[in-house]
Amino acid sequence: MIASYLSYYVIKPSGRTNYGTILDPRQYPMPELHAQLLGNSLASTADKPSGLATYHGKWIMLTVDSGDCHDACQKKLIDVRQLRLTQGKEMDRIERVWLLTDDQPVSTSLLREHDGMHVLHADFKALQGWLPATGESKISDHIYLIDPLGNLMMRFPKDANPNLIKKDLSKLLRASAIG
Repeated sequence: MIASYLSYYVIKPSGRTNYGTILDPRQYPMPELHAQLLGNSLASTADKPSGLATYHGKWIMLTVDSGDCHDACQKKLIDVRQLRLTQGKEMDRIERVWLLTDDQPVSTSLLREHDGMHVLHADFKALQGWLPATGESKISDHIYLIDPLGNLMMRFPKDANPNLIKKDLSKLLRASAIG
């Protein structure tokens, strides 16, 4: 009994099992973004209001970037697509969302390459107030994870290792009964 007391209160484990940074959802409540669904070839969806609340009930892998998506942006989009696919039968529990922070047009070939990803326009200032970044990094450097209840719960580092993100996702989906 003394050994258990010592190990619990005195010798605290320093290791952690998650790769991404766990965020306190109370510090980052989801704002009303007034996001607009990008109207690509589907004329019926163009200019209809659509926020992140539309995807409640699903895990959301969120990326933020310019419509003029360069190499780092394209790598993040590929990583997010592949991470969803690696979840096998659980992949339907995950939605991919790309928030555009400007009015730069997105290339049609890029949209086709990432078919099924939801692309929304959002106000950059609102995103800066909501999404945390670390040190010198920008919000566009990270991949964020939102739980099925709409809570921002995890941020993955700049140039994240997809294999380690995959482990975090697998653990979360296995442990979660929602989404």
